[in-house]
Amino acid sequence: MSEHLSKQFDSELDSIRAHVTRMGGLVEEQLRGALSAFGESDHELSRLIIERDKGVDELEVAIDTACANIVARRQPTAIDLRMVMAVSKTVTDLERIGDEAKKIAKATRKIIERGNGGCLAQVLQVRHMGEQTASMLHEILDAFVRLDFAAAAHVVRRDKEVDQHFRATVRQLITYMMEDPRTISSALDVIFIAKSIERVGDHCKNIAEDVIYIAKGRDVRHLGLKGLVREMDVP
Repeated sequence: MSEHLSKQFDSELDSIRAHVTRMGGLVEEQLRGALSAFGESDHELSRLIIERDKGVDELEVAIDTACANIVARRQPTAIDLRMVMAVSKTVTDLERIGDEAKKIAKATRKIIERGNGGCLAQVLQVRHMGEQTASMLHEILDAFVRLDFAAAAHVVRRDKEVDQHFRATVRQLITYMMEDPRTISSALDVIFIAKSIERVGDHCKNIAEDVIYIAKGRDVRHLGLKGLVREMDVP
């Protein structure tokens, strides 16, 4: 490849990375907005989150198209090919995080309209779990920009904590519903929100595995946490 074509190729890759960063920022904004709407019972903010999801979908299509064009025209190899392949998977996970934010906003709107969700003591715990996943998303987006495999491995570790909090929250909410059947409808909506938050953590873990694949050239999806730490030699 000539120097001119090489620079052009690098420019195209940089453009794709910039678009992923932009999409990640939008998705993080959507997630934090949905969590704020839930915590503050903000009906109008919930509506805005639902409407803005279209912007995330449009970015996913644009980035996927750019990746397909690069593969067809440039035939990338080695780390460049890994980058394009991982970006294609990453934008899918980002789009699904955007979908989960929309689900949180829709469930929040139902709770607000029903008018009895704020009394649930577990709302604070779910909000805390949401802040954990929002922090994970921010951390993995930063790791993607820097191709920091150690930071990515840390996100994988944090997903285990989110899973534990989700299980504890569901147990508590089931007990709550048994003690007061009048709260069943709203408690189920809160469980639905907690499940969306837990799925956000799963998608962050997927992106972390993609970052490790780009940076190290190793597929670590099925190693488990202990195997990942051993394989990557991270603290």
